[in-house]
Amino acid sequence: MRVAVIGAGVAGLVTALELAERGVAVELFERAAGLGEQACSWSAGGMLAPWCERESAEEAVVTLGRQALDWWPRHYPGTLAHGTLVLAPARDAGELTRFSARTSGFERLDADGVAALEPDLAGRFRQGLFFAQEAHLDPRLAMAALAQALQAADVPIQYGVEADEAALDADRIVDCRGLSARDRLGALRGVRGEMLVLRTNEISLSRPVRLLHPRIPLYVVPRADGHFMIGATMIESDDRSRVSARSAIELLSAAYALHPAFGEAEIVELRADVRPAFPDNLPRIVEDGRVLRFNGLFRHGFLLSPALARQAADRLLASQELSDADHRQRRHA
Repeated sequence: MRVAVIGAGVAGLVTALELAERGVAVELFERAAGLGEQACSWSAGGMLAPWCERESAEEAVVTLGRQALDWWPRHYPGTLAHGTLVLAPARDAGELTRFSARTSGFERLDADGVAALEPDLAGRFRQGLFFAQEAHLDPRLAMAALAQALQAADVPIQYGVEADEAALDADRIVDCRGLSARDRLGALRGVRGEMLVLRTNEISLSRPVRLLHPRIPLYVVPRADGHFMIGATMIESDDRSRVSARSAIELLSAAYALHPAFGEAEIVELRADVRPAFPDNLPRIVEDGRVLRFNGLFRHGFLLSPALARQAADRLLASQELSDADHRQRRHA
C-alpha cells in the first residue's frame, strides 16, 4: 500500500510516522520550502493538557487527548511530564472555582503547595490547581524529531511541492493541509492565535502555568535557556498578519501579573498564525474518494494528532484489507 500525505505540520508528520510504523510505504509532500515555515504548529504552545482543555472543550478532547500522553514520550524524548499548574489572582478566585467545576484530574493547592511546585511563585498566589498527569513539549524540536524519525524510516519529505491529488502516484492520500484545505472542506474556518517568546534568567518555571483572567486567560510554557512562550489569544479571523498592539499589551500585562520579572524580559519573538477549526471545534476525518481529509485540530494540534492519526491509519489499513479480500474472492470465483 502506497500512501501520500500532504502537509508537514504536526498532523501530517504524525500521520506519516504512524503509517510508516505499520509498514505502509509513505511519501510526505509540503509546499513550504522547509519544516514549519507555513505550519501553524510552529506557533503552538505544545501543551499536552487534556484535562485542562476540558474547561472549554468537549469530553472527546479528554478521551482522545489522553493518547498523546503515551504517544509523544515514545516519539520525542524531550516530552516533559511535569503537569500543569493553574492559578488565579486573589481578586479572580471565582475564575479558579469555575475552572475546577468544568475539569477533573487535579489536586487543590494552597499557597504552600504552589510554592513547593514553583518556588519562584512563592507568596504570589493563595491557591491553585495542579494537573499532575499532564505534560508539555517544544513544538519545533518535536517536529524536527519527527522529521528525523521519518528520514530514518526511509520516508521521503518533498519540500517546496504543491501536490496535485489527481496526479499523485499513490493508492491513498491523506490531506493534512490545515486551513488550505478549505477548497475541499467548506466548513473550515480560521481562528487566529498570537504568541510571544520572552527570555529572562530572573524566573524559572518547571511546567506550564495557566493564569486565569476574565479578559484573557494566559498560559506560560517554559522552554530551554530561559525562554518562555506566552499565549492565549483566540480571534475569529483568517488574518495571518503580525501580532496586534492590543494583544501584545494584554499578553505582556498578564505575564507581568504572573511575575514582575517578566516586565524586564527580552522579547525574542512575536508571531501570529491561523488555526483550522470546524464549527464544533472538534477534528474530523472525512472520506473523499481515495482521499482522507484529516483536519480541524483547532488549538489542540499536538494533543489530538496522535489519536486522529491512529484513526486515519486504521481506516486506510482496514480498506486495504477489504480490497485484498475482494481481490482474492474474485480471483477464486
